[in-house]
Amino acid sequence: MAARSSAVRAVRQLTTLARTRPQFVCQRAQCPQRQRLFSVSSALKEKKYTEDHEWIEASADGKTYTLGISEYAAKALGDVVYIELPQVDMEVSEGDAIGAVESVKSASDILTPVSGTVAEVNSELEQKPANINKDPEGDAWIAKITVSGEPSCKLMTSQEYTAFTEDA
Repeated sequence: MAARSSAVRAVRQLTTLARTRPQFVCQRAQCPQRQRLFSVSSALKEKKYTEDHEWIEASADGKTYTLGISEYAAKALGDVVYIELPQVDMEVSEGDAIGAVESVKSASDILTPVSGTVAEVNSELEQKPANINKDPEGDAWIAKITVSGEPSCKLMTSQEYTAFTEDA
């Protein structure tokens, strides 16, 4: 009986609180909108894929793109044993081969879908090239490129890329 009465008492307190709580109505002149803390929409930051099985992703500033190979490419290559990375500060043009990935099965060039300057490379891959097989679309990125313009080649969303690889 005591438990029931305490539950009833709690419900009464909540309903009384709800009725007596002041309602705040914001008038636009009184409450200016706060500036958003983020500057890039999720659509702009979404990973894009090329027909050559590379991916790129824009950074928050929109001036630097991270480049890597797709999971599909990593699986197709097999166990990666060597990677040739581009040089930092190297000028690249869209479609250029900026490096290579070699596996026990085959070798493949790394093509850049953007023009610009190589700002950073993932030098950890030189010591541990097999990391590409573990996380090709995450920690095993290949290079970061400061772009000189928007990519003009056809880039695909993840859904379009999945459909593209299923057709292959």
